[in-house]
Amino acid sequence: MTKDDCIFCRIAKGDIPSGTIYEDDDFRVIFDRGPATKGHALILPKNHVANIYEIDEATLSKAFTLAKKMATRMTEVLGCDGFNIVQNNNEAAGQTVFHFHIHLIPRYKDDDAKVGWKVHDITDEEIEKLVALFK
Repeated sequence: MTKDDCIFCRIAKGDIPSGTIYEDDDFRVIFDRGPATKGHALILPKNHVANIYEIDEATLSKAFTLAKKMATRMTEVLGCDGFNIVQNNNEAAGQTVFHFHIHLIPRYKDDDAKVGWKVHDITDEEIEKLVALFK
């Protein structure tokens, strides 16, 4: 199922031209039009789901298996020095297109790309309280 007003659905279906580097029945992998680094690509499921909370586990498993395959191939082809695999969910986490996707970001020594967060201190007591929430 796709959504007519979803740009990633339209790209994944092939309605909008893209720099496709891989395609199968379930996914299309394209170069990002606003790349963080040379070779930054996106894995797009062909069926519309907004985020990780909505995607079925079989498709999610295939997506991350594909991410490993693509990262390996892209590292060979591009000669990058490292790799970030990023998947954002909801606006607070940086998601701007609400169609599940995985960023494949080749990293190069001394590139200026930033993927990270400010490190905060946490006490043992705070960790114990968090652990208790999951029991």
